[in-house]
Amino acid sequence: MRLRVEFTTEPFDLEEAPRHALVAREVLRVAPLEGIDVGPFGNTAEGSAEDVVATVAELLRTTIGAGADRV
Repeated sequence: MRLRVEFTTEPFDLEEAPRHALVAREVLRVAPLEGIDVGPFGNTAEGSAEDVVATVAELLRTTIGAGADRV
């Protein structure tokens, strides 16, 4: 089964990318996912269910650890 994940991290900073956003970008960069689109108001990627679930778990751990208060 293939899944698609869509997410954003908060709080926003329109002046510069916050640390949690940069961390999320790096997690996606090294993830075994496809169709990765990183943008200022949302991010998407897709892949096998196993890979998407593992990536989401890593995103939650790392972005919250980097200051996100909402994912």
